[in-house]
Amino acid sequence: MGWERSPGGLVSAMQPVIEERGALWVGWDGGTGAARIPAFDTLSLSPVRLNRTDVDHYYHGFCNSTLWPLYHDAIHPPQFHRDWWRPYRDVNARFARAIVRRAGRRATVWVHDYHLQLVPQIVRLTRPDLRIGFFLHIPFPAEELFAWLPWRAALLRGLLGADVCAFQTEASAANFSRVARRYTAAEGTDRELEAEGRRVRCIAAPISVDADQFEALARSDSVQRRAAEIRRQLGGRRVLLSVDRLDYTKGIPTRLRAFEELLRKGRVSAQRVVHVQVAVPSREEAVGYDEVRREVEQTVGRINGSFSEPGLTPVHYFRRSLPKEELAAYYVAADVMVVTPLRDGMNLVAKEYVACRVNHTGVLVLSEFAGAARELRRAVQVNPRDVDAFCGVLLQALSMDGREAKMRMAVLRTQVRRHDVFYWARTFLHTLEE
Repeated sequence: MGWERSPGGLVSAMQPVIEERGALWVGWDGGTGAARIPAFDTLSLSPVRLNRTDVDHYYHGFCNSTLWPLYHDAIHPPQFHRDWWRPYRDVNARFARAIVRRAGRRATVWVHDYHLQLVPQIVRLTRPDLRIGFFLHIPFPAEELFAWLPWRAALLRGLLGADVCAFQTEASAANFSRVARRYTAAEGTDRELEAEGRRVRCIAAPISVDADQFEALARSDSVQRRAAEIRRQLGGRRVLLSVDRLDYTKGIPTRLRAFEELLRKGRVSAQRVVHVQVAVPSREEAVGYDEVRREVEQTVGRINGSFSEPGLTPVHYFRRSLPKEELAAYYVAADVMVVTPLRDGMNLVAKEYVACRVNHTGVLVLSEFAGAARELRRAVQVNPRDVDAFCGVLLQALSMDGREAKMRMAVLRTQVRRHDVFYWARTFLHTLEE
């Protein structure tokens, strides 16, 4: 059996860092049988076994039907089932045991994301010699939302086992520090806590991409040829591109409705503009995902049924992942990149697009509610829930003067190149090692 790259920002960001540092990656292998020892050219992997019940109750249940919606502003109502908490605890303990077995004396352990928020404390109790960092890839919610969680104190104590807790934005770091002070015995400030006689730093460390790798792909002859072919296949029209996981937090139906409004009012036409939507399936067994898939597919069908012209379809919808080279070709081909989640920790697609715009053309439309909006300030930003503003922003992006577009993209590229994934990793690890 071969290996398939997991969708999502965590793998995209961490793979080059792990390869550069030669670290060991402890993780779930994606199966439900006996954990297999992976054979992988560039990574050293240590698999942790999950059974079918773990996947149902821990992964689809507590992680993706409780924590994921809660941490994303309860866009979809989170579910609080008591029989999901024990599997979450048990799987976290299993990961902690795997780390303790493999970690050398005084090693650095970097724990990632909402699936493993109890691991820092469990590892700390067994191996106080280890230096432990934690990074949350999704937003950390405001106190009013986090307070809903029945197991809030236990979760916070788990995170306080780390020496450094890092988040995508200053707001998330401050949210964590405030709830830790309210629901545990921790004391301190938004940036530093004292918990059980130890100092815990709370920092913002915005994640990024391997900008050099995407730029090299974009400059390659094969990607340039493929990008030109894509534009020919799309009829030489202006190309709006969106690439998302098929998730209710990404705002895909809202985005499609804004495009539909422009078509209905005659502000754009299928002769001149095409919207390419790539929706990567994931977590389809979790609550809420069937619903968003049906809504997206019905909206695409309605738009194409109403506004298609002979040989010209206004929306091209791909429900699948694309290889990195093909994705880079679409980034190169697109005139406008539309990244408009309702809530997102960072959103690396926006940074990937910027890294691929080697000739400084193209326009990035970015949701105010993506973590990336704090850094990519020269993007055209929008509140995706405001349909009138959304329509106006799309028209602005499609008609932007070439000189202004190049100026904006030059600033965005400078930001992404200076603060790439290796800068992010160095910044975090330097803080952890201080």
